[in-house]
Amino acid sequence: MKTLTNVFFSGDGGDELFGGYTFRYKKFLELTNENSTTHEKIIAYLNCHERDWVPDQNLVFGIQNQFNWDEIYKILESYFANSLSRLTQVFLADYNGKLLHNMQPLYKSIHDHFSITNITPIQNEKLIQYSCTLANNLKYNPKSNSGKLILVNLLERFNVKNLIFPTKQGFSVNTINLWNSYGRKIFLHYFDKSRLVDDKIINAEWLKTHISKSSLDVRYINKFLGILALEIWYRLFITKEIKDDEKLEI
Repeated sequence: MKTLTNVFFSGDGGDELFGGYTFRYKKFLELTNENSTTHEKIIAYLNCHERDWVPDQNLVFGIQNQFNWDEIYKILESYFANSLSRLTQVFLADYNGKLLHNMQPLYKSIHDHFSITNITPIQNEKLIQYSCTLANNLKYNPKSNSGKLILVNLLERFNVKNLIFPTKQGFSVNTINLWNSYGRKIFLHYFDKSRLVDDKIINAEWLKTHISKSSLDVRYINKFLGILALEIWYRLFITKEIKDDEKLEI
């Protein structure tokens, strides 16, 4: 991208502010009801993000990075311990958890590193405030399981709806094929002498338990690829032993 320009426009925030995570809304509403407790809704919310964690998540990390589910529950509690509708609670958790305290600082660090100016029109203050006043039925239709309704209406009004995919693409990379073709080999190469393991950030015993399995569940494959990304980041910015133009090859 840098070979073209240093300034980019993106639609970041559209899903969080205007209801684009339809597959998660549907599952959350199916897993909960109006009488669900705060804790039950938190568990349901986490189960809507199951590709982000594994059943033995508490064993993934080393002693320098203690993981505790209760701390996760506490972070999410304020988003679900209120009188808002269940769907509004999910919007609130998505905005704070995904956008404000995850995507924004993460993307900013990437843009700063590569000297990129990223312009996000959807995330201007007025539009954020406006999105908070919109009724849920202007964002998401549970019957058709369609989202970002008000944005779609704008595309229709200006006759440019053909420019977007009709359904949410989500995590479209086939990570199983990626892992089986060369991902596992690259992982084993970098974790032969892992800095994350050496510094007790990742638990070596957990890695050994699962990496030797001939067939891995996709959730574990996604976790291994995420840890590999963290290993590369760690060597780039913490130990500074590899360069940012180094190709991942063995």
